Amino acid sequence: MQPGNIRLAVIPIDDPLDPRVAAFRDIRERDLTGRQGLFVAEGEVVLRVLASRASLCRPVAVLIDAKRLAALADVVADLADEVPVYAASQAVLDGVAGFHLHRGILALGEKPPPRGPSGLLARTPEEAVVVVACGIGNHDNMGGIFRASAAFGAAAVLLDDRCCDPFYRKAIRVSVGAVLRTPMATGVEAVQLIDRLKAEGFRVLAMTPAAAAPLHLAQRGGRVAIVLGAEGPGLSTEVLERCETIGIPMSGGFDSLNVASAGAIALHHFTR
Repeated sequence: MQPGNIRLAVIPIDDPLDPRVAAFRDIRERDLTGRQGLFVAEGEVVLRVLASRASLCRPVAVLIDAKRLAALADVVADLADEVPVYAASQAVLDGVAGFHLHRGILALGEKPPPRGPSGLLARTPEEAVVVVACGIGNHDNMGGIFRASAAFGAAAVLLDDRCCDPFYRKAIRVSVGAVLRTPMATGVEAVQLIDRLKAEGFRVLAMTPAAAAPLHLAQRGGRVAIVLGAEGPGLSTEVLERCETIGIPMSGGFDSLNVASAGAIALHHFTR
């Protein structure tokens, strides 16, 4: 390989056990145990978000199928000099990951420092929509919520203390990188989070099939928080009692949508 015309710092890797790529090894198993403030991102779209100015996360290292280097030359060139870029064959890459990695691109990133809701909400403009996720444990749904939040311009996503980690590799992938660029607050109990939002002047609207009012009649404008609960159990009685409730009328005997889809519809209503 002659990487000099792409980036001088590209480092060839020919052994899956090379200690320089140890942080990328056995991805699926290590996804479950965490990476001490780091995360693994997968695919070209997510790498481009991580490397962009919009990212709230710091790139730490990149591991790429050598055949993809030329197509990613612009991204690689924009990375800081201290970020190592490793190149390997597809076979070596699969050996590192522990499974066939058909996207051929992995990146290691550093999570932003944990944030509580107070400082984040205080800087939110007077016309803003935020999303509140309560007890979301499915990583596909978490990624979908972040993708919709970014697509419709939500100012932030607030996660209660029962939500799964949005920096899980699958959640990042489903979000098409939105997790890496969306302001978020984490780790607060749901009822406390609702009370904090009210103290900051937000109308807090809970999405539920047993809603008092249909979404399409909900007034827009001002500070709005859309509260989403896990599929199945939904939102707790304590949370619902503190919120206005809104719902999406259904047909055909259905009473609800996937939580990420319902959130996207609500975001469209309040941000359009």
